[in-house]
Amino acid sequence: MQRYKLTIEYNGEGYAGWQRQPDIMSVQQAIEEAITAFTQKELRIHVAGRTDAGVHACGQVAHFDLPELKREMQPFEIAKAINAHLRPRTISIIGVEKVSSDFEARFHAKNKLYRYRVINRPGFLAIEQGLAWHILKPLNVEAMQEAAKRLIGHHDFSTFRAAECQANSPMKTLDRLDVSVRDYDLCGGKEIIFETEGQSFLHHQVRNMVGTLSLVGEGKWSAQDMQEALEKKNRAAGGPTAPAHGLYLMRVDY
Repeated sequence: MQRYKLTIEYNGEGYAGWQRQPDIMSVQQAIEEAITAFTQKELRIHVAGRTDAGVHACGQVAHFDLPELKREMQPFEIAKAINAHLRPRTISIIGVEKVSSDFEARFHAKNKLYRYRVINRPGFLAIEQGLAWHILKPLNVEAMQEAAKRLIGHHDFSTFRAAECQANSPMKTLDRLDVSVRDYDLCGGKEIIFETEGQSFLHHQVRNMVGTLSLVGEGKWSAQDMQEALEKKNRAAGGPTAPAHGLYLMRVDY
């Protein structure tokens, strides 16, 4: 048996998220079926972190054990073979590498980078619909930057934790939460990017933080309101959950 590390890109629209579900296609199921199609073996892959329905990934990581094949295949050939059976799905294996038998995609991950994209303009999205959260009302980026600072560090993030979260503890360390802006179109539209890093996150934590920061951007909340919401350690004290389709898992570090 040889263990392989996969780096995966996918558009999460139309999937039930990463994890296998009984009656709807998931990213995990699509990849496992593609592997089985070329190996003729039933295999399971293990992921660094499950993503929800509609969430995208540019650098998701998983591992699987491949029994000996009829002929030896190089990692790039394995990627090519899996991708041949994934088409025309919106999932691509962008990297395959051999790893030691004790490598664990989930438990060995030291850092994850998530990016959340907001398009801030009056006109609806014609090209990137389903790839970013469209907010019509102008947002105050500087106010959101100030409020984001209140979340950095080691905290009880219960205020930003989904009710169905299965983590043993709400205590997490947020190493970075940056808010930046750039021109999006020729008519004043802006793209606001939220980037956050940490070893692990609670279920919906990033989306709940972004949704709450949007209240600050709209002028409904202040940075102090954000601080007080965090300290209440109660999901009811937080803001809305940002839509899944604006979220991207960009990178997993080992």
